Amino acid sequence: MTENASSARAAHDIRVAFSRLRRRLRENYGSGDLTPSQTSVLSRLDKDGEASVSDLAALEGIRHQSIATTVGVLVERGLAARRPDPEDGRRQLVFVTGSGRAFLEERRRAGEGWLAQVLQTQCTEAERRTLIEAAALLERVVRR
Repeated sequence: MTENASSARAAHDIRVAFSRLRRRLRENYGSGDLTPSQTSVLSRLDKDGEASVSDLAALEGIRHQSIATTVGVLVERGLAARRPDPEDGRRQLVFVTGSGRAFLEERRRAGEGWLAQVLQTQCTEAERRTLIEAAALLERVVRR
């Protein structure tokens, strides 16, 4: 197999495997009654910190109205909150609350617990070590 062919094959296989893994993780940690968009916004706020609704719309690649609705649900559920932007009193910043962080952590624990169980029962120790090494390689790829 040529270098170009192996790169294309690896890209395809990784994309397919990650899509399937993401789907299975979602099945195992439950939705918590949030839509994928709501979960994405909450996760982004948790990872990147507070942001305005306009900033979130640009980052998520969706309309301002849609993000405003999404943020409204998160605020109503107590998973996110708003505060005035100290640099521009006309804007508000949205941030994750303690409840929002706990919600995300519970989902992560459930997903990782499921995956750890599957890896324990379906993979050998050598295969798990290979997966750890592959994860480190993938992390290097995405950090470039």
